[in-house]
Amino acid sequence: MILDISEDAKEFGREALRALEAAGGDSLVQQAEAKPDSRESLVGPVLAGLGAWELDPRTDADGLEAAAALCRSAGYWAVPYPVAERLAAPTDLDVDGLVVVSDIRASAAIGELETRWAAVTLDGVRSHVTGHGANGPAFVTELQLSPIDENGTGDVALVLTLQCWTLLGMLDRAIELTVAHVRLRKQFGQTLSAFQGVQFQLTDAEVERSGLDILAKYTLWSVGTGSADALEDALALRMSAIEAAEIVFRVCHQLHGAVGFCNETTLSWLSRYSQPLRRLPFGLSATRDLLTRRVGGAGLRGLFG
Repeated sequence: MILDISEDAKEFGREALRALEAAGGDSLVQQAEAKPDSRESLVGPVLAGLGAWELDPRTDADGLEAAAALCRSAGYWAVPYPVAERLAAPTDLDVDGLVVVSDIRASAAIGELETRWAAVTLDGVRSHVTGHGANGPAFVTELQLSPIDENGTGDVALVLTLQCWTLLGMLDRAIELTVAHVRLRKQFGQTLSAFQGVQFQLTDAEVERSGLDILAKYTLWSVGTGSADALEDALALRMSAIEAAEIVFRVCHQLHGAVGFCNETTLSWLSRYSQPLRRLPFGLSATRDLLTRRVGGAGLRGLFG
């Protein structure tokens, strides 16, 4: 069991951070929201230049770790592009990406993209995305599907895991922004960071983030080794990621105060664009229910046990 990623993967993630910052950083998501049809032109060339689409997360362990590091970097900047879903594209279908969808009102954050998509349900039913509805908040759109086969069970764990790495990057940034904020702002003659109550709240948030970090690495190992429990581990990771996100963003918003909900702050953009990752294809309650049904009375093994 390996609970860390290689130095090469970490360096690739750092290089991705720098490249995305040079391409616009925080302004990328703001530009994309202003002009939704620019999503591909804003981010696609940067990812292609990094060699993102040359990674092989399905059969190459190094490629899987590099893909996870890239997703984390994309999350850090709230990149308005489905990086995890593109990286998880099936090799036996003529598509550019794969989204996991629910059985009812299949939706995904792929609005305004011209790329070809496939969709898969938790039961492994794969479909071509033949069309979609109007573009909603955070580029979420309802999908029109044409069934292909039921061979996608192995795809689900990979997509869900990489999505959680994206969300982890968002939590990294949210805590970083909040630490900087409380060190700068003053109240009653001292910085907010000097108050014990603030320190306790930040500690709670960091415990959640660092715990998710370890679970994400474990699940990456589980998926990469083709473990029989990979899907259950991915669902458990998703449940933990959503729980951690709720706590981290709640603490960060509280410590930012009202300004944390204004578009002038990066935290607001992070929080808003984390919503599709936290709610699609299913939210916390549905994830718990699905995981409970799959593991039954046997429970989870490994770290999640």
